[in-house]
Amino acid sequence: MVSRTILFALAAIACTATADDLSGLHDFDLRVGEWQAHHRLLKERLAGSDEWEEFDGTQTVWPLMDGCANADDNVFDKPGGAYRGVSLRAYDPKTGLWAIWWLDGRSPFNALDPPVKGRFENGVGLFYGDDTLRGKPIRVRFTWSNMTRTSAHWEQAFSPDGGKTWETNWVTDFKRAAARHARSGAYDFDFLIGNWQVHHRQLKARLAGSTEWIEFDGRQSTRPTLDGAGNVSENWFEVPGRAYRGVSVRSYDPQSRQWAIWWLDGRDPARPLDPPLQGQFENAGTFYADDTFDGRPIRVRFVWSRITPTSAHWEQAYSPDGGKTWETNWVSDFKRTSLP
Repeated sequence: MVSRTILFALAAIACTATADDLSGLHDFDLRVGEWQAHHRLLKERLAGSDEWEEFDGTQTVWPLMDGCANADDNVFDKPGGAYRGVSLRAYDPKTGLWAIWWLDGRSPFNALDPPVKGRFENGVGLFYGDDTLRGKPIRVRFTWSNMTRTSAHWEQAFSPDGGKTWETNWVTDFKRAAARHARSGAYDFDFLIGNWQVHHRQLKARLAGSTEWIEFDGRQSTRPTLDGAGNVSENWFEVPGRAYRGVSVRSYDPQSRQWAIWWLDGRDPARPLDPPLQGQFENAGTFYADDTFDGRPIRVRFVWSRITPTSAHWEQAYSPDGGKTWETNWVSDFKRTSLP
């Protein structure tokens, strides 16, 4: 295993409390966890070769310095000899760029290659650096794309002419590994930790045949609890003429592998809490509860979807007939602002 001393020493350059720009700080949050990897590697780089070799591997990603940096430990089951390597990434709030270093386990005492640096735009991360190959200068490019909670795509390319032409020489597809311990689902809401701007659309009259919606903005701040197996979100709803606050409380049950979600309305804080919604993430997060509305029983559903490091989508729906039909009455779109 590669020593973490090297990693923490490098991570010391990461963001601080006096950060200028944290807009890209959560670009790699979706990558935290354990992954299966399938690699395609060009056998001879910048040599006119078109012969590729394929092999599998694993990757474990963990955050450092409250998310200001992260590292991953990789196992490459390469034909002819498996090996390991570590990536370290650190975010610079002064430039809004990530720096990425690579430590090859086959030569752990060699100086690290120069970092590639870059950022994500429109869901694609592009990172560039200058290096040498066989004594000649080259330009290096990493590309991250199609990043979701359960998958990601990465490519490495070299350019011998300063970026005029590129040769892709390594392609990796990642698939999140199956849970190896009961707490794995406790990370489902990690994407929500931090501060958000929120745009809400709310149906004026629920289960009344209304088609009139109101729109308003808001904010949310989410912090972890229960050693990461729970969290609390404080919400500000800037409803015209009647702004208010509310709190969501979430906790994870490792035995059922489900979450429970309670809601505390700041307009009536002494009222008993409604029954919790319960559910889990499978591509999207879907949560249900039985409740009452205007004195009649209803089924309630929350759905979390479209989750990226910087955005998320939430919907609430009611069913008056036990889940046969649903009326969506609240839609929220989240845009990340910063850490708590």
